[in-house]
Amino acid sequence: MTGFTQGNRVELLRSGDEYFPAVEAAIAAARFEVHLETYIFADDRTGRRVARVLAEAAGRGVSVRLMVDGFGADNLLPSLRAILAPAGVQVLVFRPELGRFHLRRHRLRRLHRKLVVIDGELGFCGGINVIDDRDGRDAGPPRFDFAVRVRGPLVAGMHRAVQRLWTLVELTTRARSEAPRLAASPSPPVALPGRRAAFLIRDNISHRRAIEEAYLDAIGGARREVFIACAYFLPGRQFRRALRDAALRGVRVRLLLQGLPEHLLVHHATHALYGSLIDAGIEIHEYTLTYLHAKVAVVDGRWSTVGSSNIDPFSLMLSREANVVVDDEGFASELRAALEAGIVEGSVPIVQETWARKPWTARVASWVAFQISRILMGLTGYARADDL
Repeated sequence: MTGFTQGNRVELLRSGDEYFPAVEAAIAAARFEVHLETYIFADDRTGRRVARVLAEAAGRGVSVRLMVDGFGADNLLPSLRAILAPAGVQVLVFRPELGRFHLRRHRLRRLHRKLVVIDGELGFCGGINVIDDRDGRDAGPPRFDFAVRVRGPLVAGMHRAVQRLWTLVELTTRARSEAPRLAASPSPPVALPGRRAAFLIRDNISHRRAIEEAYLDAIGGARREVFIACAYFLPGRQFRRALRDAALRGVRVRLLLQGLPEHLLVHHATHALYGSLIDAGIEIHEYTLTYLHAKVAVVDGRWSTVGSSNIDPFSLMLSREANVVVDDEGFASELRAALEAGIVEGSVPIVQETWARKPWTARVASWVAFQISRILMGLTGYARADDL
């Protein structure tokens, strides 16, 4: 794949325990501009804390722009707006939900990416929403999720992405920002002693399949190992074929998937794929220690990705997503070790013998869920044969 730049400092952040302190500190140190995009902005202790730090930045004259998804963030609750609006935080809602949710193509195009860009110099990208990782609990493990903190030339692409979407949503909603717009970052990102990396987005204009194609290229070139952790895993035929082909040529293919269902349709539909994947020699583990929300992968101990894109039709075909791809053995080793720990500490292996003994009712439910998913994607009008 193209688009790699040299000299990026890319740091792995594990769960909200590392992510939120880093993001809050960066916002608190912002000098000119803060952009934050998120699918969910919850009215919980984490959401209120982030709202306050955004408000404090705006109060000292920083241009603060927050964009939330109209479905995921439910148009941002008034209690949070009461913190943000008086301080001058600018808020835009991506495709606000008007009334009940309808199955229309344009309503299914959600803002699912999680991006933070500070002063055009520091960026964050990953799968972590603005939500309490422990659902209000004081103890216990957080959601299994990842993000990256980035400095260097890669941040310029992240900065352009958030600015362009802000302008697009302004135009389509007839909203106007009162604060001055920064035409460019105050000091353009410079190359640092660091890593080779690329920033990828998925949209419905010129980057429709950029993230999926990056995965397929990496899997197609794999020689030793493909290791994927994904919350919602419902790949199309082309993706499944790439995984099976890799396994058949001797590549160790491992999947760490969600074991505690959050969305039953996708959960059961994924189970419909287990038999054929296991038959091809693919190892499947279900994470049950807490909710798995990760969207990451490591290939051959060098290529790795961290981002917001699940491997399912909604992420790969409809939603706006953002991933960082890193070509670096040190970073890949760190991420792979975290995935190994997830398997050892909190997962259950799925093997063919036990899977074949599942009740026929469970297998029928999985088949029905998979067929419903195919029908839903067909109704959107975006699906190709290889997507279902």
